[in-house]
Amino acid sequence: MPKKKIAARLSPIHGNGVFATEAIKKGERIVRYKGKLRTHEEVDEVYGDEDENGHTFLFTLNDDYVIDANVDGNIARWINHSCKPNCESTVEENAKGKRHKDKVFIEAMRNIKAGEELTYNYGIVLDEPHTAKVKKVWACKCGAKNCTGTMLQPKD
Repeated sequence: MPKKKIAARLSPIHGNGVFATEAIKKGERIVRYKGKLRTHEEVDEVYGDEDENGHTFLFTLNDDYVIDANVDGNIARWINHSCKPNCESTVEENAKGKRHKDKVFIEAMRNIKAGEELTYNYGIVLDEPHTAKVKKVWACKCGAKNCTGTMLQPKD
């Protein structure tokens, strides 16, 4: 991966954000999403009793594991959600099928100018009904013209 072209600072979208400190080209791999690797069961055990508040540093890696950026997380955890993102997350599966060695990277979907905030669609999927209360908890504040008002993905 090239040298870091990003910095964290306050965001007009929400809390902290990550911004390009120099131009980033379309397709460029920007940063790896890091944190403690946990099973889904461990995540439920650690965070299951907490009320949802629409703020998460948990990234589903695969059917077996979640990256918990609350522990040993890096700058990638501050990248905000947007309905019109300029980045996307990609999972790089381990060539030997070792699921615990899969990795998540954030890559540019288009050219990004210096000073621009990095965003990607979190792709949050919940099994529970998308009630007004749940949508409010997972409200989107991206400000895009096509903003859906929620970080939740439509149900199939």
